[in-house]
Amino acid sequence: MRSTKRPPSPFSVSRRRFLGALIAPIAFGACRSRPYRAADFTVPERSAVCLSPAADYGVDFADVIGRALGELGVDLRGRRVLLKPNLVEYDEGSATNTHPAVVAGAADAILRSGAAEVVVGEGPGHRRDMEYLLTGSGLDHYLRDIGVRFEDLNLADVRRVPLRSRFTTLPDLWLPVDVLRADVVVSMPKLKTHHWAGLTGSMKNLFGIVPGAVYGWPKNVLHTHGIENSILDLNATVRSHVTIVDGVIGMEGDGPIMGRPRPVGFVAVGIDPAAVDATCARLIGLDPFRMPYLVAASRFLGNIDMRQVDQRGEPISRYRTRFDLIERLNGLRLQS
Repeated sequence: MRSTKRPPSPFSVSRRRFLGALIAPIAFGACRSRPYRAADFTVPERSAVCLSPAADYGVDFADVIGRALGELGVDLRGRRVLLKPNLVEYDEGSATNTHPAVVAGAADAILRSGAAEVVVGEGPGHRRDMEYLLTGSGLDHYLRDIGVRFEDLNLADVRRVPLRSRFTTLPDLWLPVDVLRADVVVSMPKLKTHHWAGLTGSMKNLFGIVPGAVYGWPKNVLHTHGIENSILDLNATVRSHVTIVDGVIGMEGDGPIMGRPRPVGFVAVGIDPAAVDATCARLIGLDPFRMPYLVAASRFLGNIDMRQVDQRGEPISRYRTRFDLIERLNGLRLQS
């Protein structure tokens, strides 16, 4: 029986302080010169990202994703796997969430590969009524058809975990047990702009593992400590071993919620989240070297230089789509 006892929230944030933190510039220089132990992390010499065509949501995603995982040599036999999609709000016709067909296709492909267990888990920062989100999107039906359990990470059992880097001043976080017990965490973002970070990619997607029952909505603790700093601390502590991006229809403009749908037509798969984010950034017209969280990640988590990232499957040029940006993100534009 699930325990209903929750650790008390260590943060009480006024609206004024919260909004002030949102508009304050992110200053990595305020951190120590190296807010992590270099010996704890290894950046691969080379990374690989596989781009596969998916013109619409009627394709066989289990086949598409299974082939991409095979191309990258990902072996999930006997592993406990947590899929972490991007679920925010249900709005029919929008491009806010990772499409349920992509989530179910990934779960099916991983089960077929011999994984011991597959669980889908998410803790939305806005929508507290998870049942409405699951039924409205149809994800509950997709998962029921393949026998995969969904876990609401906002309300899950939690355990205190020390952070492995110090970009924020947080010493630790309470994180869901389902995330911590997984052998492999698969980040499944939707290809979207983000009005603060620039991109809702693999790394930003981990915000959804932070439980709202402990830290409140919309995960204020992560915003008040700096969104980009929080991205780095989360990814240093809970590595997403595999990334699967829903780039079939993305969101441009004022993402990650208020933007407009933009068809792009691909699924991206990789095992280096920084490399996947850098690839997706270039695809939509952003320069990874102008994005502070990716520049910092390249020093200890992964590769963002395209010369160190092997493109498998289709070339970037096939899917390059210059997304519209809000004015404050124009400084992140890739200069051609």
